[in-house]
Formats: sequence, C-alpha cells, structure tokens
Amino acid sequence: MNTNPVHFTLNGKPVKISIEPWTTLLDYLRYHKKLVGTKKGCDHGQCGACTVLVDGNSVNSCLCLLVSLDGKDITTIEGIGTADNLSVEQQIFIEEDAYQCGFCTPGQICSTIAMRNRGEINSEEELKDWMSGNLCRCAAYKNLTKAARRIYKES
Repeated sequence: MNTNPVHFTLNGKPVKISIEPWTTLLDYLRYHKKLVGTKKGCDHGQCGACTVLVDGNSVNSCLCLLVSLDGKDITTIEGIGTADNLSVEQQIFIEEDAYQCGFCTPGQICSTIAMRNRGEINSEEELKDWMSGNLCRCAAYKNLTKAARRIYKES
C-alpha cells in the first residue's frame, strides 16, 4: 500500500503520520481520530457540515486531501471548546438559540470563526454571503445569522 508522510497540527497537538494519498481530512478526522464533531453531510462540498479551520480559514474537509495539508494548523470543533469549557463562540450560539438538531452547528461555528478572522465584513449581506456555505436542515438561519453577527462584532 502506498502511503505518504504528513506533518500537521491538530487541535494544538503535533501529528506525524503516513497515510494513503486519497484520504480526505474528513475521513481522517472521523475514522482515524474519532473526532466526530465534524459531520459528514453531502461528502461533495455542498452543505458545509464538514467545515473545519485550516490555518484559521474555513474549509470543507470532505474536499481536502490530508496529504495536501502538510505543515498546516487544523482546528475542529473539538479544538474550539468542550462541554465543560465552552468557547465564546459556542456560548453565543447557545445564547442566541442558533441550533436546532445540531448537525450543522460545528461547521457553522467554524465558518463564523473564520469570518471573524478575516475581519472584512462590511454589511449584513456580506455576513449572510459568508455564512451561505453552511446549510441548515432545520432552517434556523435567523438565529444563526444573529449569532454570527454577534460573534463578529464582539470579537
């Protein structure tokens, strides 16, 4: 079996592995690391459920081959906060009731953090456009937008 060495940081911890070149970041997270907060929705980059942060930017992990992330800093929802120690963003999502079933929530939070990191949102339309890469099966968009706006303004 052909494998490639890859070195990266995952949720603040260095990782050095050798992996098949066709392994996506999503499959590595879910099946190799058992980090199931990152959801497998469409597996085609269309729903945003698998959104994680790579070097602070939002990416659809189902579209990223792990071997292409050598030297990168990867953060999943598990690296953002825990049930016992919520991040500011997670707390705001709770306070704004910005979740229903919770399936899209990890990806929504990662997208919101990436939006804040970019610091380029000048209007409500730009905010909604930024968040449009994450679909919500429950259509909780009003509260999701409210939480994203609050995270962007308060951070």
